[in-house]
Amino acid sequence: MKIITSKGNQLYKNALKLKRKKYRDETGMYLLEGIKPLEDALRLGISIETIFVREGDGHERLFDGLPVVITAGELFDALSDTEHSQGVVAVAEKTIYSAEGFRSAAGNGNVLIMDRLQDPGNIGTMIRTAEAAGYGGIVMIAGSGDVYGPKVVRAAAGSLFRVPVIGLGSAAEAIELMRDMGRRIVVTSLDAPCDCFESDMTGSLALVIGNEGSGVSRAFTEAADMKIRIPMEGSIESLNAAVAAGILMYQSRKNINVNER
Repeated sequence: MKIITSKGNQLYKNALKLKRKKYRDETGMYLLEGIKPLEDALRLGISIETIFVREGDGHERLFDGLPVVITAGELFDALSDTEHSQGVVAVAEKTIYSAEGFRSAAGNGNVLIMDRLQDPGNIGTMIRTAEAAGYGGIVMIAGSGDVYGPKVVRAAAGSLFRVPVIGLGSAAEAIELMRDMGRRIVVTSLDAPCDCFESDMTGSLALVIGNEGSGVSRAFTEAADMKIRIPMEGSIESLNAAVAAGILMYQSRKNINVNER
């Protein structure tokens, strides 16, 4: 089994570059850290190029027959993105969807649109919540954070492998795709006529969650089939984006369940 002890090793250098978005975009690869996420990825058929395991941890036994390299401790620590790493980091291939492929993979499920969301924790949490709420797919508008960044991958857990995600260049592209898919566009607005608990969120929806600071873009607001708000007491003006998304995704799921009874 190969052992890497030098930071000049080309395999190691290429993996280290994937901590930067530029190289993830260029190569179509990303870093996947942790034993269970890697096991999930392998089970779901995600292509894995290399598995780096920290020297002395013995994790190479878990991945017998796969492209494993043992990596010296200080080199592995530079590759890891967590404070208390499990000692496993893999180079995985991104899953890239065309519009047609996304349409097929999303099926009849609702769609979550992230409109220039930036915070990695929010993005990862929303991907995970979307799967739990039964959403069929996720659209990332240009200007959003990278779903394949280490912090997003970690926060999303295995949901990133199971929920199709497509990146689109503009709100206009997303609106066109949602119309083609027969989705009603739903946006949040402080001046919406009714709150989310009074709204009919049944049917096929595309729920738009806007940027943490500036909210939903004008293009989505003007194209919206429904504007809703989350009722808030006291002096609170807004909620964390991931919290708001969770409330709305589950409310739409609740309405589906009620409608089916």
